[in-house]
Amino acid sequence: MSFLTDWLIKVLKQFFIDGILWNLGGLFDSVNSQIGSIASRVGATPAAFNPGVFSLIRNLSETVILPIAGTVLAFVATWELIHLIIERNNLHEIDTWIFFKWCFKTMIAVLILANTFGIVMGIFDLSQHVINNSAGFVSGSTAVTPDMLAQLEEQLWEMEVGPLMGLWMQSFVIQILVVVLNIIVFVIVYGRMVEIYLLTSLAPLPMATLTNRETSSVGQNYLKSLLAVAFQGFLMLVCVAIYAVLVQGIAVSGNPIGSIWGLIGYTVLLCFTLFKTGSVAKSIFNAA
Repeated sequence: MSFLTDWLIKVLKQFFIDGILWNLGGLFDSVNSQIGSIASRVGATPAAFNPGVFSLIRNLSETVILPIAGTVLAFVATWELIHLIIERNNLHEIDTWIFFKWCFKTMIAVLILANTFGIVMGIFDLSQHVINNSAGFVSGSTAVTPDMLAQLEEQLWEMEVGPLMGLWMQSFVIQILVVVLNIIVFVIVYGRMVEIYLLTSLAPLPMATLTNRETSSVGQNYLKSLLAVAFQGFLMLVCVAIYAVLVQGIAVSGNPIGSIWGLIGYTVLLCFTLFKTGSVAKSIFNAA
């Protein structure tokens, strides 16, 4: 009778251990693929992320927004010329050099407006270079290896059937949380890119105000916002990398149950930090 009991316990242990390792193996695979794919998604420039949408945004900006920006630039330049003239003692003293200064500033403003998309894409090319260089280091240092699962399996065989069943149910819950995490990452990544497209579509308007002292704050805040949303991708990569390093502890800890509950906390923490990357990036670049 004891032989039958031992055989049944062994079968149940094998069932629950296989289920736990399968669930956690899928989790680790998801983490590894997340690290590998997030860099390509957050590091892509607007043109590379979706060429069709980018072409649409660029056409709208150049055909609809750019003429309005030209009108804004003409108004700003005219207002500045009037201000320069009346600034010199109410037209009693007029120096000819102010006209050369005005012509030079207007020429610079026209050049900036004409090359708006080049400037915007240059910012995202810079952020893409930083993210791509970081991704190689991050993915190489956070990979979860099969040896970790083998070490975990040894610890699981020392547990009783009851705790193993509870651990199996918890690992199943974590699988669901990882699916939710993937959805959240998808929403954040694509939401960030939609924000980039929206900012890019109106780029000529704030760029038309850069050369005027009184209105330049509009263009400066716009550039700060572009830098913030561009480097938000780097912060997202850092968040996922930290999460992957924490996940590695699940296979090397001496307390599998505690590690799995810790993993649930890590997953919730990752979701929270991913949502916070936008505000953190804006605070770093002092963007409004």
